[in-house]
Parts: sequence; structure tokens; C-alpha cells
Amino acid sequence: VQLQASGGGLVQPGGSLRLSCVASGSFFSMYSMGWYHQAPGKQRELVASVTVGRSANYADSVKGRFTVSRDNAKNTVSLQMNSLKPEDTGVYYCNTVPPTRGWGQGTQVTVSS
Repeated sequence: VQLQASGGGLVQPGGSLRLSCVASGSFFSMYSMGWYHQAPGKQRELVASVTVGRSANYADSVKGRFTVSRDNAKNTVSLQMNSLKPEDTGVYYCNTVPPTRGWGQGTQVTVSS
């Protein structure tokens, strides 16, 4: 498995979660990395990305609430999710940007009261 995401769970609206992704393989240091969100019944979409140089970009839907970061020495990319909303519910995957690796199982995030 080249990309393993973890950290999801059930949280109330307004709560926080921190997702982590560990990459195995030498590709990590060569690519921008991203977090992709697949809501129930919808297509997967990129919500946050970070370049090798640690410049971050966000979809409008998460801007100001999510923070993406990476540790190139540990081959990890993280997503701090604050002020969560019900529409943030879904499976979160990490992958390169654009995606070049298998998607793996992702990690489920459920925002509900």
C-alpha cells in the first residue's frame, strides 16, 4: 500500500479532526500532495493540496477551516479540519496532485449531531 490515510471518525458539527497519510516509496518528495473528499453519491474532489515546498491551496468550501501540511522527512501529509460541517461528511483520500497512485481505502469522516 503506497498511501495509507487515517484519523477519521464521527464528530459533531463545529468539531475538529486531524487526518494523517503515510506514503511509502520515494515518489513523495517529488509531488504535490492532496486531500480528496468524496461525499456520498458524489464524485471525488480535491479540497486541499500542498507543494513540495509547502505552499498550500484550498477549495473555497474548506478555506479558513482546513489546514494541510506535510513532513517530507517522514513522508506524511496531514489535514487539520476545524469547524466541521455536515457537508464535510464523506471519505477522505490522500494522493499526489494530480493523482498518480492507487486510492486505497481512505478514511471516513462523519459530521453529525
